[in-house]
Amino acid sequence: MSIKQIAAFSAKARSDAALAEQLKACEKMKELLALAKANGFEFIEDTLYPPNEPQFTEDQLSTRMAKALLRQ
Repeated sequence: MSIKQIAAFSAKARSDAALAEQLKACEKMKELLALAKANGFEFIEDTLYPPNEPQFTEDQLSTRMAKALLRQ
């Protein structure tokens, strides 16, 4: 269930420019989780990290979050 919530949040951020901008501004995990929750999505932080399949693209995230979640 959590992966579906992450994917849905990511998809919403791709289609909503204001949300996309807010997501890109997140520098800390707690900010990203709070933003997701404020938009009706809840998921467990652990499901964001590898080896789980990334649900966000590099251009959706701040440099700091991309490094953490995409393991670049």
